[in-house]
Formats: sequence, structure tokens, C-alpha cells
Amino acid sequence: MIVASLYESPKLLGEYLLLHYGGERELCHPALPVPASVTSVPFPVRCVQELLDPALLPSPPSEITALEVGCAVGASAFELARHCHRVEASDYSASFIAAAQRLRSKGHHSATRLLEGTITAQFEAIVPPEIDRTRVSFSVQDATSLPAGMGPFDVLLAANLICRLPDTEAFLSKLAVLVKPGGQLLLTTPFTWLEEYTPRERWIGGINADRRSEEELIRRLSGEFRLHRCRDLPFLIREHERKYQLGIALGTCWIRR
Repeated sequence: MIVASLYESPKLLGEYLLLHYGGERELCHPALPVPASVTSVPFPVRCVQELLDPALLPSPPSEITALEVGCAVGASAFELARHCHRVEASDYSASFIAAAQRLRSKGHHSATRLLEGTITAQFEAIVPPEIDRTRVSFSVQDATSLPAGMGPFDVLLAANLICRLPDTEAFLSKLAVLVKPGGQLLLTTPFTWLEEYTPRERWIGGINADRRSEEELIRRLSGEFRLHRCRDLPFLIREHERKYQLGIALGTCWIRR
């Protein structure tokens, strides 16, 4: 499958390691007119920092659990470990999970960023040393067929995932079972609907002007969850030294009723 093989490519692995762990110097061309707020803290880390409400986490801290579905190379899972004693993180890509497991084991991972053509430069992906990496476990999982009996968890994060699933609504319908009452569901998505990932009949918006994706997401979740926070979260993906993708994800924090 073309889409599946894309997520196993060395090129995409390098792009995601840069998205998750790259600093402003590695990520940006000096002439790129992007605010420092977009590049000073990696997007996956900001997803946790701006959406999670630590004041609503239960006590004692030693019992707080989290699940991240679609963790890619792991930066947001490590950030969750600042607040949660046990974090289970999974992704469909075996190469992403192999990199995340190396980061868990060693605390760092050598990676490449593309300059132009076939010219690359090395950079080091590093997990902040104050994070207890042993709190996090990584596994290869399909988000559409998670093992029965998982959870429930105090926190569930799915970042930029729901518009990359073959059946978004089916995934959303399972979330209430995975989150404890009073627990937090953190979602981000730019609503980039593409038929190579999601058949058009499975989109939750993006077809009719009176059925926008944000409103449909809120409608589908409001029965089991209460909307607590809503943020616009810009992100930057560097393809090479002079080509970038700039997106704005909708970030939401929901409280399980």
C-alpha cells in the first residue's frame, strides 16, 4: 500500500524526527518568516503543554496513566511522562516506533535532515534529560484496531491522526471507552481530508459548507465529553532547506463525562 509504505521511508522518518526534536536552528531557514512561537518548542510538545490541564489530573500522581495513539517518534509521549506515571504510546509505522524505542533506551538518536537533492546534514534528536523515559512504552499498533481491554486511561492523546484514518467516526466512537470519567481527551487535527487516507464517505466534514469539520467533531464528541479547551496550534514540517509545510491544527481538550 502506497500510503503505508510512505510512513516507513527514511525521508519521512527524518522529517518527523526534526518535527519532534529539532530546534529552531535545525528546522528553519534564517529567511523563513515564521514566529518563534511556532519553532521554539516542537509541535508535539506544544500539543501537551497547551492542551493538557494538570490541575484536573487525579491523585496520587503515581497512578496517572496515559495513552497516545499515533505517537510517531515519541516527543509528545515523553512530554506526557512529565505528568503521567505510565504512558502507553503506539503508531502504525514500525520505523517510527523503532526510532522512539531507541530514544527511550539511549535518550538520543542520530538523524539526517535534507538540504537539497541528495545532500543531507546530521542532527541529534534528544529527549530532555529531566524526563523519566522509563515511564513510556512504545508499540506498533493500528489505531483502527486497538487491543480489546485497553484502559481506561486518565489522558488520551491523538495528535494529527483523525484525518489520516480510514474510518474517522469509528475511531471517535471508541474514545469514551478508553478515557476514565473525569479524564482528558486531547485531540489535534488540521482536517486535511484526502481520499488516499479516508474515503470521502467517511469524512466528518469538508464536503458541504454547512457541515464543517470542527462543528461535526464537537457534535460527535459532546455526548460523552465536555469541551474544556480549544486552541489553534501552528506547526511546521521541513521537507528540505527551502521547502516547508505550514499547517494550523485545531487543538481541543475534552473532559470525559
